[in-house]
Amino acid sequence: MATIFTKIINREIPATIVFENDKVLAFKDINPQAPIHILVVPKKEIPTINDLKKEDRELIGEIYLAIGKIAKDLGIAEQGYRVITNCNEYGGQEVFHIHFHLLGGKKLETKIV
Repeated sequence: MATIFTKIINREIPATIVFENDKVLAFKDINPQAPIHILVVPKKEIPTINDLKKEDRELIGEIYLAIGKIAKDLGIAEQGYRVITNCNEYGGQEVFHIHFHLLGGKKLETKIV
């Protein structure tokens, strides 16, 4: 069964898209945790970080290049931002299609736990 992110990639569910290329899609989170909260997802469905394969190395690089471009485009690159990826239940992953949260637009708390 397709994840919600696959449905967004396939334009079955609307989203506010801020970046797209042939491998990556990025869109605004509908429940933002910071003034800027973007979800960056590969178009290839990979359930968790644990499911990455050697052949996905270039894809992960593409994701991080996209994150850097989005941060610059949204004016948060200089002040800084946070990138978070969750893995499985204890890591807080809710959608099992790897994704990266780009958070910025304010000074973020440094405390993680």
